[in-house]
Amino acid sequence: MAAATYTVAMFSRELADLFTRDLTRLVQELRAFPDTAALWRLAPGVTNAAGTLALHLEGNLREFVGRQLGGVAFTRDRPAEFSTRGTAQTEIVARAESLLESIPAVVATLSPSALDAPYPQDVFGRGMSTRQFLLHLFGHLSYHLGQIDYLRRVTTGDGAIALEGMEAKRR
Repeated sequence: MAAATYTVAMFSRELADLFTRDLTRLVQELRAFPDTAALWRLAPGVTNAAGTLALHLEGNLREFVGRQLGGVAFTRDRPAEFSTRGTAQTEIVARAESLLESIPAVVATLSPSALDAPYPQDVFGRGMSTRQFLLHLFGHLSYHLGQIDYLRRVTTGDGAIALEGMEAKRR
């Protein structure tokens, strides 16, 4: 059997699958907090609660993937991502579920030429390809997801949660 040829078009689908995986995990982590108060509890030496990180991830992904790449109307208020407190757990979960529906869909439809193109906004003072910036965004999501998991464990005393729906996809 001949080896499959990897194409840039496959990259969009694979990256979309990774966003789906980690956004699914985000929803599961947020649901695993026992209540709204726990979602907003701080650990000693930590300045951002899990709720803050979830709002930040939402603003980041809606802006940089949804609006910039998907053309979805959105006005980001980054300072509010870090100053808002007490948003209900059910609302934050619903917002994360909305990300799960929208963000992977945008990523999956990006063409090879769109991935190779410069990202539409110079975010870090230097240009980069859309592909490179998407990899950055995925790392950013994964980083904060790990923080949310750790904050949940530290602030609630609960351990790891079973991550459902993470079975490997067969192609």
